[in-house]
Amino acid sequence: QLEESGGGWVQPGGSLKLSCVTSGFPFATWHMAWYRQAPGKELEFISSISLHGDTKEYSDSVQGRFSISRDNTRATLYLQMNNLKPEDTAVYYCAKYFGPVQLLREPPKRPGTQVTVSS
Repeated sequence: QLEESGGGWVQPGGSLKLSCVTSGFPFATWHMAWYRQAPGKELEFISSISLHGDTKEYSDSVQGRFSISRDNTRATLYLQMNNLKPEDTAVYYCAKYFGPVQLLREPPKRPGTQVTVSS
């Protein structure tokens, strides 16, 4: 199971930190990722992290503003989001990461966490 939290409303330029608490699988043995889905748009991959956090990838849309991290002792994934823009408004999801050729095509069937960036 995966459960995202930490979303909310923030003004442009603001920051939020998302969390993804996991259970039921060996978190430390899985690469992990964050995705988002904006209204009326397809699911977008935004970041991934390797087992021990030494390799991180970001989409061009969030590079330099977002930072992914993980705490294997807590089985939790994080996404620090800085300098947020209105185009970051979306529902955010965490997921196991199977590599760039096996990205999720559909959002997970759970609420995710809503991030709204507006003035």
